[in-house]
Amino acid sequence: MKNYRNTIFYLVVTGCFTALIYWILTMGKGLEVHKKYLHPVTENGHWNDFVDSISLNVHHPLAILLAQIVTIVIVARFFGWVFRKIGQPSVIGEIIAGIVLGPSLLGLYFPEFSLALFPVDSLGNLQFLSQIGLILFMFVIGMELDLKVLQNRAKDAVVISHASIVIPFALGIGLAYFVYFRFAPEGVAFLPFALFMGIAMSITAFPVLARIVQERGINKTKLGAVVITCAAADDITAWCILAAVIAIVKAGTFVSSLYIIGMAMVYVLAMLFVVKPFLAKIGELYATKDSINKPVVAIFFLTLIISSYTTEIIGIHALFGAFMTGVIMPDITKFRNLFIEKVEDVSLILLLPLFFVFTGLRTEIGLINDPFLWRVTGFIILVAVIGKFLGSALAAKFVGQSWRDSFTIGALMNTRGLMELIVLNIGLDLKVLTPEVFTMMVIMALVTTFMTGPTLNFINYIFKTKDDADLEEISIANIKKYKILISFGNNEKGKSLLRLANSLVKKQNEKAAITAMHLTLSDEVHAYNLEEYEKDKFLPIIEESKTLNQEITTLFQATVDIESNIAEVANNGDYDLLLIGLGKSIFEGSLLGKVLGFTTRIINPDRLIDKFTGKEGLFENSPFDERTRQIIAKTKTPLGILIDKDLQQVDRVIIPIFSSEDAFLLDYAQKLITNNNSKIKILDVNANSNDNFVLKSAINSLEQKYPKNIILIDENSIKKDLLEHLDLMIIGVESWKVLLDKYSVWLRRVPSVLILKH
Repeated sequence: MKNYRNTIFYLVVTGCFTALIYWILTMGKGLEVHKKYLHPVTENGHWNDFVDSISLNVHHPLAILLAQIVTIVIVARFFGWVFRKIGQPSVIGEIIAGIVLGPSLLGLYFPEFSLALFPVDSLGNLQFLSQIGLILFMFVIGMELDLKVLQNRAKDAVVISHASIVIPFALGIGLAYFVYFRFAPEGVAFLPFALFMGIAMSITAFPVLARIVQERGINKTKLGAVVITCAAADDITAWCILAAVIAIVKAGTFVSSLYIIGMAMVYVLAMLFVVKPFLAKIGELYATKDSINKPVVAIFFLTLIISSYTTEIIGIHALFGAFMTGVIMPDITKFRNLFIEKVEDVSLILLLPLFFVFTGLRTEIGLINDPFLWRVTGFIILVAVIGKFLGSALAAKFVGQSWRDSFTIGALMNTRGLMELIVLNIGLDLKVLTPEVFTMMVIMALVTTFMTGPTLNFINYIFKTKDDADLEEISIANIKKYKILISFGNNEKGKSLLRLANSLVKKQNEKAAITAMHLTLSDEVHAYNLEEYEKDKFLPIIEESKTLNQEITTLFQATVDIESNIAEVANNGDYDLLLIGLGKSIFEGSLLGKVLGFTTRIINPDRLIDKFTGKEGLFENSPFDERTRQIIAKTKTPLGILIDKDLQQVDRVIIPIFSSEDAFLLDYAQKLITNNNSKIKILDVNANSNDNFVLKSAINSLEQKYPKNIILIDENSIKKDLLEHLDLMIIGVESWKVLLDKYSVWLRRVPSVLILKH
């Protein structure tokens, strides 16, 4: 009765008030006569009026900006993916994406579309949004710097980093002497032009360098510590020099700039001795909390904005204020992580690509239109490489590094990336650099960043060390062992995988080795908290290994491509079995999910490639997530995929045999019986063993050898109680597909499932 009352009340209220609204609007029409209101005349027809209205909406500044953001993010992510696949930092791809969307390509071949997407009067909005992105990004960069590391290793690092600045700075000024007459803008004195050429030559991209160090696994080595410290010292020094250069350029003369530099020094002292202690007190109060409330977040963001505003007013650019705010953030890893998580995604994914494209719109490769200009560009690249690469390498050798490590430091310090673009854009905004010089320097930034990876590979190839030989001997010695590699993301899944691996080898510890591996995306961890992140990830796994009395080796690495790296480690490590957990696909369970799942075959480059190579159909009927699907396609070693339903033990196991190809599963049955005394039910669906001698012999052998552990079930139908009280089902990949197609009723009752690829 209550439901009827609610329905009647709803109908009466909405009906009465709808009628009242209609009556008021009707009466209001009579008021138009006294206002001399003219009714709109439809001359073009209703449809044309509608089209004109849509066209007006499309050309609205907000609509244009949103269309630009959508286009930029998609193109930037695509090019970032392409360059990650060829072993390059994604930032290079994002810079290339900006150039592609600019006048160098899109504007050259599709000028009308380019003008519609990036009209001249819309570029101001794009620039301001990109500057907000840069402010947030520099805030994060400041937080990533670990000043304790600088204090502990400052001696050698300062020598190397300052040599890596002063040598290319001097060469840049020397280069300016030769190109000033031909390429400097009209009305610009030699001093500001030369200073900007010098600072542009001497900058290092700390974030790109840190990612490369993580991805190559040298972050734990002495070399990694030295190069990270060098880059951090370089970053701080270079930004201070840049602030001074901007002050000189804006003041006009060096003497006039002393006032600005003096104000900047007062600002820095105030940040270090007034603002920093205040923020540290707040950090101490909230250090133990899992989240930070909004008033506290507001304090820090207001500090960021006020600091950026102050440095902009002083005349040393807002980005220096953002960088300085990040540097003085409370020195508490957990606290910094919370802020980085709040800022980084919006900054890196949404706003920073706008800066790359805005840079691309200013970069006109067509300006470099004759051999002379290309020769000048090549000479700029040569000077940049000699100054930064050789300068850093020679300084490193002087302080006692080996030639291999010295050249490695030189190659890494030669990475310029995004930081170079920031400097160049400031120079262009100040009209110190012409569009021609700007374009040449952007090309130099791309080349020096791109060459870092190949140069490091070449250095490693040239300098073969004894350590490499020792590693090869260790690898050969371990070949005789049964080696299992566990790759986990989630700690609970990691523990389940470890229990499963332990049940396969627990009585053969001397003849077996288990490696637990965790990979993370390099842009999700930072140099200053890498060790703590690794410790947190492995602590539950190590505790579980102690409970199981199972020795394990841990392997942690930051990477740009988790799926490829998992496959690479498994393929190159002579492992006998790779165990991974099954993730859940984001495309399951809804109509929109199915549509998105279908469209990923087009917009996901990995799936598009697999479609053409024929690998797409391998698991098209299985609910594997994209990550698992990629690992399956790339892994050449035996692979086990665990669908975990809180696997605690592996005492009761069922192995369905759907075809003679499932015979290899019996090897795992024997391992479980030998090492774990597991009870195995072998379900011979369709009596396959009667038609296959190898399969029948293998089953008979197990029955004779382990009569108390083997139960052979030969039937076609699945009884309800067959799957009850079991810990695990072991099944082959092809049989898993059959199970999904014909016996999906099983899926509601199955325990944890291990899907094995031979």
